[in-house]
Amino acid sequence: MPGFTKRAIRNSFIRLLNERPVSQITVKDIVEDCGINRNSFYYHYQDLPSMVEEIILEEAEAMVRQHPSVDSIEECLDLAVSFALENRRAAMHLYSANRDLFERYLWRVCEHVVDTYISTAFAEYQLKEADRRVLVRNYKWECFGAVLDWLNGGMKEDIQADFYRLCELKKGMLEEVIRRSAGEQD
Repeated sequence: MPGFTKRAIRNSFIRLLNERPVSQITVKDIVEDCGINRNSFYYHYQDLPSMVEEIILEEAEAMVRQHPSVDSIEECLDLAVSFALENRRAAMHLYSANRDLFERYLWRVCEHVVDTYISTAFAEYQLKEADRRVLVRNYKWECFGAVLDWLNGGMKEDIQADFYRLCELKKGMLEEVIRRSAGEQD
C-alpha cells in the first residue's frame, strides 16, 4: 500500500503542477487531490521541496533504467525532453521554480542517453577512450543546450523538428569522426 500512496501523491503533484506553479501548491492541495491525510504525505516526504527533488531524481533514474540502449542521436533528444513534452506546464513550472535541480536532472539524462548511444551504436569500432569521452561530452552539451534554449524560449519552437533537421545536416559527421579515431590506432 505505501507504494500506491506514494505514487498517488506523485501523480497528484504532477497534475497540480500542470495547472499552477510550484509556489501555489501546498501539501493540503496534494492530499485533497489524491484523497489521503497529511500524515500519509509526511510519512513519505519530509516536505514539498524534498518531494520535488525526489520526483525529479526518480524521473532521471527511471529514464536510465528504461533505456539501456539508444539507437540514434535523435532518440537521445527525444528521451531528454520526453517528460517536458508530456507535461509542458509542469516542466516549465519546475524549471522556473527549481532551475538548478531541473538542470541536474537534464544533465544526467543527456549524459546517459548520449553515452549509451555512442557505446552501443559504435561498439564495433576500436574508438580511443579519450575520443569517446570527447564525443560523449560534445553531444551531451549539444543535447543539453538545445533543451535549455527551448525551455528559455518558453517551449514555443518544435525542438524535435529543429534537432532532427540539425542531425540530417550533420549526417555522417559522427561516423566519419569515429572512423578517423579508429583508423588512427592502426
